[in-house]
Amino acid sequence: MYYPAIASTGGPAPYMTPQAARLVLDGKLPGNTIPTDALAGVGTWSKSDALPRHGRFPLVLLSPGFKSPRTELTTLAEDLASRGYVVALVDHTYENTGTTFPDGQTLTCAALCDTPPPVAPDVIEASRAKDMSFVVDQLTDRAHPAWRYAHMIDAHRIGIAGHSMGGAAAVPTLATDDRIRAGVDLDGTMHYPVPANGLGGKPYMMIGHPLPAGQVDTSWTDAWANLDGWKRWLTVAGSNHGTFTDDNLLLEGLGYPNPTTITPERGIELTREYVAAFFDLQLKGIPQPILDGPTAANPEVSFHP
Repeated sequence: MYYPAIASTGGPAPYMTPQAARLVLDGKLPGNTIPTDALAGVGTWSKSDALPRHGRFPLVLLSPGFKSPRTELTTLAEDLASRGYVVALVDHTYENTGTTFPDGQTLTCAALCDTPPPVAPDVIEASRAKDMSFVVDQLTDRAHPAWRYAHMIDAHRIGIAGHSMGGAAAVPTLATDDRIRAGVDLDGTMHYPVPANGLGGKPYMMIGHPLPAGQVDTSWTDAWANLDGWKRWLTVAGSNHGTFTDDNLLLEGLGYPNPTTITPERGIELTREYVAAFFDLQLKGIPQPILDGPTAANPEVSFHP
């Protein structure tokens, strides 16, 4: 959980545990010799056990890509918290490289990580939607919530965003849970389609990387046609699939060449800016001219007509 906190309270928050870091390094970079501390020791802007600010804030659920740990969206979670959101950064246990629980046990990937997975992607996305609804249950629908600062959450203002499969899972989540009002897909192909009758008018934004000439993600064109509420489709020039997460920045820091023409820092900056603008508009009702069309300040971002 990330939340607006009182400055100068709490202690250093690790990026991830050593066990989870080792698993993601071995899983994402086979044969690598990078020491565990190079990832586990990455600094964050967060503080553990920081005292919460007074007030009630919108809740944003964040879901990472398939086989990826939740930590790949740390920079986005921190930014949203700094702007006045409570953020639930969710791991999907058994379908990522490793999840460390509070008792210190780290659970690894199970059958879903086989190639190919034993179930279709749309089934996995629907399962993730159940995960997200469960998290909302635990945070808002119990006499004794699972999080001690749950009183900070405004249960009438809940949104969801995610990367890759986590972004695609926003569709079944919005389609099946009336409590979740708006969603963002960061570069995720949608195997669970937007229903033909839409998402009940719920706002939806898609942000992706440019595809090679002649290629089209038909799940996005189909979704665009079926979306029945406020909608935006943005493309970030020079980006790739990892641009919308911490991944490219971390890889560059570990000595790998940047695979894109946009810098990792700029990719993170744009992701933060547009995701925050979306939720500021949809959950706080604050007008966001940046979402009305292209801007000179962000020439990399184009709008689908």
